[in-house]
Amino acid sequence: MTKPILVVLAAGMGSRYGGLKQIDPVGSCGEAILDYSLFDAREAGFETAVIIIKEAIKKDFMDTVGKRLEKCPMEIRYAYQELDKIPAGFTVPEGRTKPWGTSHAVLCAKEVIGNAPFAVINADDYYGKQAFREIYDYLQADHAENDYCMVGYRLGNTVTEHGSVARGVCNVNAEGYLTHIVERTRIEKYAGGIHFTADDGASWEDLPAETPVSMNMWGLTPEFLDTVQEDFPRFLQEEVSANPAKAEMFLPMTIGRMLNAQTCKVKVLTTADKWYGVTYSADKPVVVAALQEMTDKGLYPNGLWK
Repeated sequence: MTKPILVVLAAGMGSRYGGLKQIDPVGSCGEAILDYSLFDAREAGFETAVIIIKEAIKKDFMDTVGKRLEKCPMEIRYAYQELDKIPAGFTVPEGRTKPWGTSHAVLCAKEVIGNAPFAVINADDYYGKQAFREIYDYLQADHAENDYCMVGYRLGNTVTEHGSVARGVCNVNAEGYLTHIVERTRIEKYAGGIHFTADDGASWEDLPAETPVSMNMWGLTPEFLDTVQEDFPRFLQEEVSANPAKAEMFLPMTIGRMLNAQTCKVKVLTTADKWYGVTYSADKPVVVAALQEMTDKGLYPNGLWK
């Protein structure tokens, strides 16, 4: 069996954060969150990473993260997500600048990924060591072509004190398989716990801190890319036609459609690790302090690629 590889989504621009989160230093020697993910992935067994960026950020990325990763003991490949990477017969809507979404991003890396099972992560999310071990071990085992996995986090380990977040809220059956996932785009902490609104704040519904949520850490097979390729024209025809400026094709949506059609299974792997990210600029000091504490405890060397 071909060894699993890691696919890193790094083409987003971080609009709520106000900058390019993929290259923002958070480590003691200037490392970005992505450096820590690659370090943890290599420890778990991954030997190859595909990083998906945009041509517009290529120079800044290569001058910072890319330069550091020359010392990373992994094979680093690059793929590029661009708006004009669409099937023949379709055109980019006038004025459209928003990327086509995370499903399209992994589709743009199809040739670079090749015939290997792969894990997908966000470049600007810190997932923790256990998550990489769990997903690598799952991908290493023999599974049917439409048997996927995801790492589920406790909602309470993923929310910020500084504003709302979007999370894929998961329903999991007694056997540990995902039955349903719904994207909640405005989840917030409040004095009584955690709640979400689906009507722009007119009403709120509580969510328990133990609720499993997706942080976009998926384990997929190469056949998944064929499914995305087949479904992408439908997305352009139906969803982009209805919302030409903003419609996006996200991984949870693609997998959700497959679950509804009963054409895939998704094993939910669990982790007790706390997720860290920089959704807002005020989150950065929290991430810096957490990583420094982990370094002080010996979980990371002082300088990942020395």
